[in-house]
Formats: sequence, structure tokens, C-alpha cells
Amino acid sequence: MKIITLRLGFALLIFTAALSAFGDDGAINSELAASASVAELQTSWAAAQYQEDKSQQEHDFESLLLRANNMVSAKSDNPDLYVWRGIIKASYAGVKGGLGALSLVKEAKVDLERAIALGGGTLQAAARTSLGSLYFQVPGWPIGFGSDKKAETYLLEGLAMAPDDIDSNYFYALYLIDQRQGEKARQYLERAYTAPRRLGRAFADQERRREVLELITEQQKQK
Repeated sequence: MKIITLRLGFALLIFTAALSAFGDDGAINSELAASASVAELQTSWAAAQYQEDKSQQEHDFESLLLRANNMVSAKSDNPDLYVWRGIIKASYAGVKGGLGALSLVKEAKVDLERAIALGGGTLQAAARTSLGSLYFQVPGWPIGFGSDKKAETYLLEGLAMAPDDIDSNYFYALYLIDQRQGEKARQYLERAYTAPRRLGRAFADQERRREVLELITEQQKQK
């Protein structure tokens, strides 16, 4: 049985602008508010995901999920918010463990599928990478919905949409390692390590690169 150990993170564009500058334009205000909400979730996710105090981590994710729920309720047609709520649920599942984790990843799957169905936004590649990661890390039937075939399909779609992204390369490499294709995985780990920095995501990029380097080092030791 596969163990759910999800550390998901995805390439994004964060729009930073003063909302007051567009006070007379409701449509622009709404879009900027939604982008600010996504940026808030990104930053808070990184803080929770890489929280060194593990006793605090579950509480942080619980609080973050409540905030994500409120944001989705306020802007239910925004695909990017569904992507990030799915990421948060999947990451929370990795921390929580047990049967509660399985229900969370099933909910995460629904959110990511909803984001893809809505289309648009800036995170369609992230939605596919996230969904692919769930498919290969979650147990298969009858316990869960895991499927290596679907995992590869979604991961490759995400990689095609964001070939230079740190997360699309990292998670495809994880999939290849899971499939015992370590040599092939190495090239994607190297691409992840040299991927361009993401705007507003310095801490998340720093921690992801640390994870990538750990995998590269581990592979070298196994040779």
C-alpha cells in the first residue's frame, strides 16, 4: 500500500497591486482581490508545509483550509482558488494521516477536477500536476482512487504546459522514481533544481530545491 506523503507546491504568477488604485472599477477590483487571495494561500501554505514544529503543523493546515473554504465561497467561479484549496487539502492529508487523510485527498481530487473543468486562470498546469501526484501517491481500489496510468497522463500534461517549472519537473521525477525509473528521473530533478525562480515564492522555492537536492544526493548514493 502506498503511503500518502504529499508535499505539493506549484508554479504561479502573483499579481501585486494596490487595490485602492482601481477603486472605481469593480471588475478589476474583483480580479485583483481574487489574485491577492491566491497569493495569501500560497504564502500561508509554504509556512504550514515547512513548519518545523510538527505539533503545530496540523493546526496550521486546519486553519488554512477554513480560510480557503471562505475564499472559494466568495469567488466560486475562480479556478485558481480551487487549485489551491485542493493543494491545501492534499498537504493536510499528508500531515493528518489515517482514514481522515483519505477523505481529504478525495476532496482534493474534486477541487482539482473542478479547476480543470472551469478552465482559465493561471494554474491549469498546476492543477494537472497536483492531480497526477494524487493519482500515484494514493492507494488504488478498493481503498482509494490511485492509478499510475492516470498519474502519468496528468503529470505529462502539466509538464507540457509548464516545461520549465520546478514543481512539474519535481513531481514527474517522483513518479518516475516510484516506477523504478531512477535514471530517467534524474534529468527532471536537474531541471527542477535549475528552474527559474518564481515571483513571490522565494521560501517555497528554497525548500523545494532542498528537497530536490536531497533526492539527487540519495540517488547518487545508490549508484
